[in-house]
Amino acid sequence: MNEAINNQQSEKSFSFGEGIRGQLRLVILGGGESGVGTALLGKAKGYKVFVSDKGKVKEKYKDVLLNNEIEFEDEQHTESKILNADIIMKSPGIPDKVALVKQIREAKITVVSEIEFASKFTDATLVAITGSNGKTTTATLTHHLLKQEINVGLAGNIGDSFAKQILDKDHDNYVLEVSSFQLDDIIDFKPKIAVLTNLSPDHLDRYDYKFENYIASKFRVIENQTEDDYFIYDADDEVILEYMSKHQIQSRKLPFSLTKVIEQGAYLDHDNNIIITIDNNKIIMPTNNLALEGKHNVKNAMAASTVAHLLKIRKQTIRESLENFQGVEHRLEHVLKINKVRYINDSKATNVNATYFALESMDAPTVWIVGGVDKGNEYRELFPFVNEKVKAIICLGVDNAKLMESFGNMVDVVVETQYMSEAVKIAYRLAEAGDNVLLSPACASFDLFESYEDRGRQFKNAVRNL
Repeated sequence: MNEAINNQQSEKSFSFGEGIRGQLRLVILGGGESGVGTALLGKAKGYKVFVSDKGKVKEKYKDVLLNNEIEFEDEQHTESKILNADIIMKSPGIPDKVALVKQIREAKITVVSEIEFASKFTDATLVAITGSNGKTTTATLTHHLLKQEINVGLAGNIGDSFAKQILDKDHDNYVLEVSSFQLDDIIDFKPKIAVLTNLSPDHLDRYDYKFENYIASKFRVIENQTEDDYFIYDADDEVILEYMSKHQIQSRKLPFSLTKVIEQGAYLDHDNNIIITIDNNKIIMPTNNLALEGKHNVKNAMAASTVAHLLKIRKQTIRESLENFQGVEHRLEHVLKINKVRYINDSKATNVNATYFALESMDAPTVWIVGGVDKGNEYRELFPFVNEKVKAIICLGVDNAKLMESFGNMVDVVVETQYMSEAVKIAYRLAEAGDNVLLSPACASFDLFESYEDRGRQFKNAVRNL
């Protein structure tokens, strides 16, 4: 088993033009982290590279492109320079419904994501982690467990570009956080270990508002796996189980569960120990000292520990790493305690399911800051927690009508604002000693903020300025 993992096959069924790269034109749509990383790797591998961004390319990326003499344009797409490509790497943020992408598809030009392109140029063992929620925490935690003993990079939807890491310091192993958008544009991408944390409606605006399209996209993470590869998944997730009951899965299945006894995989026993069994090798991990709180984080720990167990990380190392892991910024991040009120930044909760986990973990009356760009949200599953735990709601968004309609009759105080500083000041007035103030928006951030990171930082700054 371990030889299979440590000697991952590097044969790639889809050729990007071995031996004639100097004649191949690589066009990159999007001049951000993944785009510029791909440009650098492409140039190093002999492609003729052109980067095109409809928006403005940040100065730090412009400098990289200029210093490496890579041709680029921003604030426009010159069709004649794009439609003559041999291969196009498309930023995951660009939807297929864009007119230019339709033209590219009609011209039958190969379109790939960064993870597809970059994976052609490494023989590393790939661990790909996806899911509607928890993928960033699970990916970061997995990397934290593995880096204690093996050479491993963290990339994908997080950190430095996968392509650039391969160019700069190709690691023996990579933990990749991958989104559905990245998986939409794979061809041969095949992780040795795939992890699916959970599935709930998200990004439905990109999938014709059909949940089944989004589910199929997420399951592409195992599309190219064989019986020599591993699939780690949540056996308590009905959506995952239903899909698996209707589709044949080639890879070796290692489920994890809080409620069932799992023979091969991970489960929680009656003493709150995580039991992980792979073949005849069993390890036991106590959860009483886990650094991360909440049931969902027990599952994240199960997934990460299963990966670590597969890659032969020692039990003691896994146990110590689970206990000292500091968590992810903007995900249930404890900011400050002021007048015995805890301020918690969960800005990364950009969908209802993420906010579900946040509200579930609240152990005191909560002033909840919610709102942003609704992606087709259904708020019903939050009703029990709102009734039980939320004492006031602050709607922070341009359009709060749906939130007001959903929750207006559940709590006594519902306030609207379009300014983070004002939202935090209102929360400060409403909260009493022992309460929580929780920013968990359940929505995207782009109506009032650059990103969920920007939203989270503004929240933290506003709290510190109280």
